[in-house]
Amino acid sequence: MLELNKSGTDRPEAGRLPAQGAGPDARPADGSPTTETATAERVPLRPYLIVGAVLCGLYFLYSYLQYARFGSPSWDLGIFEQEVRAYAGLRAPIVDIKGPGYLILGDHFSPIVALLAPLYWLWPSAVSLLFAQAAFFALGAVIVGRTTQQLLGGRSGLCVTVAYGLSWGIQEAVKSDFHEIAFAVPLLALVCRALLLKRYTAALLWSLPLVLVKEDLGATVAVVGFLLFVYGRRLQGALLAAYGVAAFVVTLMVLIPAASSAGTYDYWQKIDKNGEQDVSMLDSLLGVLNSATKVEMLVFLIGITGFMALRSPLTLLIVPTLGWRLLSQDSNHWGMVWHYSAILMPVLFLAMADGVRRSRGSHRPWLASYAKVAVPVATAIAVAMTQHLPLRDLLRPESYRTDARTEAAREALKAIPAGARVETDITLMAHLTSDRTVYWIGGAPGTAPDIVAINLDFGWSRPIEDPVVYAQQLHPEARYRLKHRGGSFVVMERKTPEPAEIPGVRGD
Repeated sequence: MLELNKSGTDRPEAGRLPAQGAGPDARPADGSPTTETATAERVPLRPYLIVGAVLCGLYFLYSYLQYARFGSPSWDLGIFEQEVRAYAGLRAPIVDIKGPGYLILGDHFSPIVALLAPLYWLWPSAVSLLFAQAAFFALGAVIVGRTTQQLLGGRSGLCVTVAYGLSWGIQEAVKSDFHEIAFAVPLLALVCRALLLKRYTAALLWSLPLVLVKEDLGATVAVVGFLLFVYGRRLQGALLAAYGVAAFVVTLMVLIPAASSAGTYDYWQKIDKNGEQDVSMLDSLLGVLNSATKVEMLVFLIGITGFMALRSPLTLLIVPTLGWRLLSQDSNHWGMVWHYSAILMPVLFLAMADGVRRSRGSHRPWLASYAKVAVPVATAIAVAMTQHLPLRDLLRPESYRTDARTEAAREALKAIPAGARVETDITLMAHLTSDRTVYWIGGAPGTAPDIVAINLDFGWSRPIEDPVVYAQQLHPEARYRLKHRGGSFVVMERKTPEPAEIPGVRGD
């Protein structure tokens, strides 16, 4: 059961929320720090930076090896590189992978991604995005771990840094290549840290940019406002909650539709449609736990904290993200794969630290005893689960070998000239977006791209018997010829003149 009792007495004071009662980190009325708080603020930073650097190296190494072996699991890395490349060129964020001339702000509202432009100036490659994400995830680990030590003392902080750093939500996000939620991970860690250390103005300020990370995070900001309100900062809490709700509504109802060629927010369909079948909101609500995959995800979310996160009101911050995921008809949103759970990890692990602090003085003997071992339990769970998670591949010798498929993919890349307009599948996509115009295979009708490059082993619904015929079926306005073939990779070039007008491309 989620507890609001911070003092550990399990008996709230009448007339106010228990979290406002005196606790081990409470400050005197004049605002001066207590002895314990003053000691906590002197927690050394260096050990956490060292562990953070190690985690950053592990995340980046995994991401780089996956990229170098042409193992990207989706088109997202290519999409985000096209977006960042546009920002770096001081242009509107056009992402041709989503469609020729497609303005990405009409898909998801993530203008904060523009902050990666300076890094891209120095390192114009999809790999720079992978490095940035590794750094953001590692920064989250530093914040979570050091805050835990400030709250609990001892070696709990370093244990939680490891447990968080190896958590399945973070590892699956690393495997999923870059996503905009990388910005939200350290921001949410800072928000939770500020709430736990009673730095309420800081919590408010760290919450503000979350609405620029992704459209749904306005609802999370509103929950931060609610927590500030019940913690006694009523004006700040009410204003922040109103800001979060307003940002959520305006982004979904105004900003995204204005940027979208369809004039609407496409992802409503994830909730109200199951394939071609309409689903009512009542049916969506009744079906939030209609899948074993959903239940498994919920158990493992709370289970990685030894269930101690349920003792903290911070756990309320995961409700908005879990809400839309459980309402979604898309099974990709339900489980333990992809990147969707990464933003929940800093919240849950700091909620665990808060839960342990609340439980140490509990009058329930079993709970007080369990609080003493909850952090080691969570660490053991994280280490044990890693045996079945992505970073385990770093211990496999074959992860560092160049196989025949990788060599064939590299040769295919050499056959594609810089500056060309290329239509391709996921395999080569993120390796082309830094210096070519890239389209998704079958998603650019009428463009007659210079090159059509495909991996015959990509997993097509129907095998491609004749790649040249396939290219000409995609683009009957042009003719293609085989330029290169090696292994499963085929590169075809257009042999007819480029069209005078290309969809999505404006003349100078």
